[in-house]
This record gives sequence, structure tokens and C-alpha cells, in this order.
Amino acid sequence: MEAKKTLLTYTGLKKLEDELENLKVVKRKEVAGKIKEAREQGDLSENAEYDAAKDEQRDIEARIEELEKILKNAEVVVEDDVDLDTINIGCTVDVYDKEFEEEIVFQLVGSTEANSLAGKISNESPVGKALIGKKVGDVVAVETQAGVIEYEVLKINRSV
Repeated sequence: MEAKKTLLTYTGLKKLEDELENLKVVKRKEVAGKIKEAREQGDLSENAEYDAAKDEQRDIEARIEELEKILKNAEVVVEDDVDLDTINIGCTVDVYDKEFEEEIVFQLVGSTEANSLAGKISNESPVGKALIGKKVGDVVAVETQAGVIEYEVLKINRSV
């Protein structure tokens, strides 16, 4: 079975590559030093520092494996090639929330880059799915846990 493609913006790709590089070059060395230091203290059976360092090492290796898998299956969305007539990954979208009568700005990104607190929504989220393919002036109804929310698309821009 073929692995699922991970859609990323160039910024998201760079961020993941930087994190992977930091884990491999810096964090691995730090944790190896902690393990060596803890071993030198003698009896490992009751050595909390050793256990903590081994746990940290396991977490780092798991994250490295996860990042390598994501990057191996990454498909980069080139923001400059994004069609600004319709909403797609790599767009920043200004919408009008009809219920709360306010403008909201969303940046559509792949699922690994999503961060709702920063306004980055995944193409796989309910709002993201509803917005994909829409044009300025379109109204979308999104079913959420809080009920149905209606957004009117005001503007489509390239992500910065």
C-alpha cells in the first residue's frame, strides 16, 4: 500500500527539515552526553537520570522517524503557482463569519502544519474541506461541534 502524500507549503517543509536537522545534530548529542554522565554514576537500576535520558532518547528517535516519514512522502505546494481564483492549499483566505459578524483570516495548509491558534487550518479539517475550491463571494456552511457556521469568502491571497 502506498503511503499517503503529505501536503506542505515551502515554509512548512523548511520548518520540518530544520527540526529534523536539530534533532539529529544537536539533540542526539545532548542526550548521548546525559546517558554517558548517568552511566558514570554507577548502579543503573535506581538511576533516575539514566531512565529520564533513555526516555528522552526514545522520544527523539521516534520524532526523527516520524519527520523522516513525513518528509519522504511530502508534496510541496508552490505558493507562487497557486490559482487565486479558487481556494487551495497555500492560500490565505479572508472570510466573513455571518453569526459573529466578524472577518477572520485563515491560511490553508497541509495537516502537519495546521495550528488553529495561528490561523493555519488543515485542508482536511471541516472548515478547510468546505473552503477548498470556493471563490470570492461563495458562502460555505461548515458543520462543527458547535453547530453550523456560515462563512462568506471575501478575499483569496497567496500565503506570505
